Amino acid sequence: MNGKNYIILEIIPTAVDEKRGEIVQLSALKLNGLILKDRFDYRLNPKKILNWDIEKIISYDRDDFQYVNDSHKILRDFKKWVEDYDLLIIDNLYTKNYLKEIPNKKESIFPYLNMAFTDDVIERVIKKYQLEPSNHIVDLLYEALIYESNHK
Repeated sequence: MNGKNYIILEIIPTAVDEKRGEIVQLSALKLNGLILKDRFDYRLNPKKILNWDIEKIISYDRDDFQYVNDSHKILRDFKKWVEDYDLLIIDNLYTKNYLKEIPNKKESIFPYLNMAFTDDVIERVIKKYQLEPSNHIVDLLYEALIYESNHK
């Protein structure tokens, strides 16, 4: 990972299928090696989220996000922000669906952590790297990458 430009990201959608759902939150870290260069933290305006359970999931740290009224704007702004950086993704079905219009190289982050994707992978990351639980999944993944790099 040293010297490589890449982005770690997490998407929270309302549905697995991007044609029937929308992105309510997209958080990403732009990295050069292990050096944090920039953050992208966008949310859909809570008034636009019709699912109370989803709105409750993203009710933390409200001041840390930029709010927009259209999830298409989230993707448009993200597309500009990513430049030509590779994307390290949580390789679930919905992340792949929502990012399919972004041409950047996409690969799972979990091989870099010597793990496979499972439904409880974030809990396993927290346990493996002895991290404090956090709602900011990208930050947990970043800390895990740092740990892996320092213990090679």
